[in-house]
Amino acid sequence: MRYNGHIEHLCDYTTMIRTHIVPCSLPKPTADALNRASGAVYTRTLVTHYRVYRKSGNRTRHWLSQFAGMRLNDYLSRDAPPLLHAHSKDAAQEGFYKACKTARANRAQGARYPHKRKCWRTTIWKPSAIRRQGDTLVLSRAKGHKPISIPLPPHLYDVLRVLEVRLVYDRCARRYTWHLVVENGKQPKPAGGTSSVAVDLGEIHPAAATDGATAVVFSARELRAKRQYTAKRLAYLQSRQSRCRKTSRRWWKLQKAKNRFRAKQQRRMRDIEHKLSRAVVDYAIEREAGTLAIGDVRDVAVQSNKGAAANQKFSTWRHGKLRVYLTYKAEAEDMRVVLVDAHHTSKTCPNPICNQRHKPAGRVYRCPVCGFQAHRDVVGAANILSRQLYGEVGKVRPPPATMYRHPFLTGKRSGLDTGQSGKAKSRKQKAENESFQLSALSSQLSSAVTCDEQEAARL
Repeated sequence: MRYNGHIEHLCDYTTMIRTHIVPCSLPKPTADALNRASGAVYTRTLVTHYRVYRKSGNRTRHWLSQFAGMRLNDYLSRDAPPLLHAHSKDAAQEGFYKACKTARANRAQGARYPHKRKCWRTTIWKPSAIRRQGDTLVLSRAKGHKPISIPLPPHLYDVLRVLEVRLVYDRCARRYTWHLVVENGKQPKPAGGTSSVAVDLGEIHPAAATDGATAVVFSARELRAKRQYTAKRLAYLQSRQSRCRKTSRRWWKLQKAKNRFRAKQQRRMRDIEHKLSRAVVDYAIEREAGTLAIGDVRDVAVQSNKGAAANQKFSTWRHGKLRVYLTYKAEAEDMRVVLVDAHHTSKTCPNPICNQRHKPAGRVYRCPVCGFQAHRDVVGAANILSRQLYGEVGKVRPPPATMYRHPFLTGKRSGLDTGQSGKAKSRKQKAENESFQLSALSSQLSSAVTCDEQEAARL
């Protein structure tokens, strides 16, 4: 059985905390009951809070504090049969007030306060409800309910302590998994230097990095191909499912096929993104970097409709996942990670005497004013580095040579760039194959004629 891990990260620069994913062997009705109970606690907290806030007859509205709301809900639900541990119940109540705090902090960006009821919610066990017996974790539930046992995988035998356990439902794979938040006791490695490496995230080439002296383009076309194939295959299954009566046997069969395919593609893309992020951090280690500057592209899809093709590209681009993987891997190497504004970095000429804006049409940036030429993604990375070091773009010139690295390879490796389109390559290959077949056929005919002449002479 294979165990996957490290989705989230917390790092306090003294010891590292990681989240590992472990398969869940609980019966589905049992796991459903736990998450349904957590959802009921969250919903009761939300409803009680707003009923007090909107109570008629009050001259001024009263906003309950977190602890007042938790005490009030504990009192109102005192007669309900318990299923969760007391601190698991507290975690569900705290989730509502954490959401309120986040909404208050992002009110200027249009964030809304939590207002929707939840039928399901991830159940959380705190350290007080977690016990370790040998190589097994024991999770407590309410009085009268049997504890839950989780066998630890071998790579987690030596962890210092388990800080949190979550029962998470994977909607793509349609199954439950355990998320174990552990303190592994490992300390971040000392930083190799004080230089900076800038990373430009892209939709075609996932990442391009430079430190001003060297530049690397990390190519993983397989990742883009999988995103496109996922959208195409799901559209086909959805079109077939739309012809069926909902909840019929055929409809459910297609729904299960969609879930299996989506889960498989998610695992494949996650594997590529982990290998890609590891290659980027390894390059930063080679360059003895102390700071990793990542271009901030979080608002790339905020604008209005850009067309069907562009909308699909931006909606399936998982730049957030890649940024998270880069962050925790870099912090494990004691690097400081900063986000740098990426606006106009790929269209501004990095030549210090030019700095004119020009949107390139292909993968090569050619400035129409000064004639500067370089890889488009390397230009973006150089301008991100310039903005990180000097506060503006155009102060760092990209290096003359660009290296390519392929963290993920499938099948035979092809050349980096031949300057020909796909159709031209296919026509050339077809002509070469035809000429090879003709030459082989002619050699066979000539050998056959020679054999016939020798046989006639012998007779």
